[in-house]
Formats: sequence, C-alpha cells, structure tokens
Amino acid sequence: MNSAGVKIKGIHKYFHSIHRGKIVALKDVNFEIRKGEFFVILGPSGCGKSTLLNIIAGLEKPSSGEIWFGENLVCSAEKQYYLSPKQRNVAMVFQSYALYPHMTVFKNIAFPLNIAKVSKVQINTRVKEVAEMLHINQLLGVKPRELSGGQRQRVAMARAIIRHPNLFLLDEPLSNLDAKLRVRMRSELKTLQKRLEVTTIYVTHDQVEAITLGDRIAVLEDGVVQQIDQPLKIYNDPRNTFVAGFIGTPPMNLLNAKIHKKKNKIFITIDDIELHLPNEKIELIQQLKSEDIILGIRPEDIDVMPNMKTSKFAKEIKLIEHLGNELLLHFQLDNQEILVTLSQDKDFKEGEIVTLNINLKKIHIFDKNGNKIKKDR
Repeated sequence: MNSAGVKIKGIHKYFHSIHRGKIVALKDVNFEIRKGEFFVILGPSGCGKSTLLNIIAGLEKPSSGEIWFGENLVCSAEKQYYLSPKQRNVAMVFQSYALYPHMTVFKNIAFPLNIAKVSKVQINTRVKEVAEMLHINQLLGVKPRELSGGQRQRVAMARAIIRHPNLFLLDEPLSNLDAKLRVRMRSELKTLQKRLEVTTIYVTHDQVEAITLGDRIAVLEDGVVQQIDQPLKIYNDPRNTFVAGFIGTPPMNLLNAKIHKKKNKIFITIDDIELHLPNEKIELIQQLKSEDIILGIRPEDIDVMPNMKTSKFAKEIKLIEHLGNELLLHFQLDNQEILVTLSQDKDFKEGEIVTLNINLKKIHIFDKNGNKIKKDR
C-alpha cells in the first residue's frame, strides 16, 4: 500500500453553542505519525479524539492549523485549503460498522471499487484477496443481518482496506464487541496492520486497547495532548497525574501528601503517616517550591503483610475484589483511598488489620499542580 506519515501542526477546533458559548474541542495539537506506524489516540469521552480523527480524514475542518500527508499538504485553515476524504485516499472504520443492509458481503466490500469504476475482473480478484485475508471468504454471499458482530467488523475492515488507502483510520471499532471477541480482534487487527504496513490511526477510550495495539500513544484530555510516547514509557513514566490515573488497571494511587525534614532526614507525610524518602528521590524534591505534593504509587508496588504492632501504616481491609489471578484490596485513609493488587494465593479477609509496605523506590512525585517532578526538569 502507498502509506504515508502524517504531520499535525497547530490544530485548533472551536464550536459555538447557544447555551455554552465557545467550546474548545482541540487546542494547539502538534505531533507527527511515522509512515507505517500504528498510532493510538487515547482519552475519555468528550476529549476531542474523534474530532481530531475526523479532521485528519477530511470530514471536518479545523479552526486553525495544517495537516500534511508525507510531503503533501491536505488541509490548511489559514490558506482555506481542504482536500476531500477521497482526495486524501483515507479509509475509515467506525464503531457502527456502517454496512449497507440490502447488499451482500461481496457487494459491501466491492462498493468503493465500483464507485471508482474498477473493472469487474479486478473487483472479483481484490474482494477475494481481502476476504481471505480477514477469514470471511465463506460469507461473501450473505447479508449483514446474518453476521455476528465480529464478522460485521471484518467486513467493514475489508471494505476499508480494499482501496489501498494512504491512511487507515479507526474510530473505536471494537467497542460493540464482547470482551472475548475484542481480545481476538485486537490480535487480528495488529497482525493485519503489520502485514499491510499501512499507517494506522486508532481512536479509543480503552487504555488496554491502546497499550496492546499502539506503537505509540497520544493521551488527550479536554482537547490538549498530555503525553505522546511508547505504551510502556507512558505507563512507567507518566508526565502528569491525569496520565498516571488514566493509564493502568486499576489506576495509579494518587495521594495528597507533604514533604518535611526531621532530624536531617526527609519524610513524606500522608495524613499522619510518615515515610522516609530514599536518597535517590531527594534530588527530585529539591526542585519543589511547595511542601505540598501528590504521591503516585501503582497498586502492584504496595505489599501487604500481617499486622505489625509497631507499624504506623496499619490499615483495615475495607473491600476485596477477586480479579481472576489477582486480588484487589481497598484501604481507606482519612479521606483518601488506596488500592493494592496481590496474587490470588494471598490469604486476607475483609475487616482484617494489615500493614501496608510501599516500595518507595517506585514512587512518582508530582507537584501540587499535578506535573511530574523529574531529574532533568
């Protein structure tokens, strides 16, 4: 396929509402997507991710900014230059599949080629190729109402890729499928994308999908890009508390805390609990302008032990959730909750008093505004 990289430069998008006035959907979005990359745009509902995808596709116009496919300008608000989706040669797959109910699977897949007036011989050949690639060659004679959700999604993808697009755009395509089928389809989609080597932009609110599919992820909140990086780097080194709390299941614990000195040692205080700060973290807190911080710790980086009478970090287990091979334990501080994940073989009961042991080498320190404190800051 004739794939292309994408450059997004200074994209803003505003809407106007009678009741709400000016609404900022996207604010100064800038990033590049490499040729052949599987790039995921991740964020909660209403963050602007689908709007951004529609602007890339040519279905919406930005209020300002430019978009380039490789070396070709496809959109410029300042120059009032907008190529149509057809001219951009993009293919989209939506959450709703958008199949034609009166057409067979064959005709649904062939539809873009018929519009392009491709010969019947070529259409037959290409439909059979993509149908075999997506394991739906035995379904070419049936209509969409006879298909399962997963089969319909495969037909939608076949119709999208048959045109050999420059760009493959997917807007929450798996959200209508059940959990087991979503896992299977994720694997098939990733395999297909690698085989086709087509630049792919995938929009989702599901961080598990984002982490498993994406070569890189852009995390959006309220129309602003919060962080772009490889999935594990975002998980292990979130830029701010929004990213930290959004990536991870269960999410990172984010606890209001304070830094203070005592007998030439530095401590983190959470409510009335003092934790001695490790030497390797001291450099970080020297950059702080306030004693108030937000302490981040992943649930898997906290251990739970039988209660030790000398421990100040003794807490009652408020709730235990069984998550297959893991336990999720809920603890309550004065006004903050702590989540801990343990292996299923640990034997604890709700209401039991236990000692929490935070791995202080794994903590993340954010300033009171929620920005990560880093050594190179």
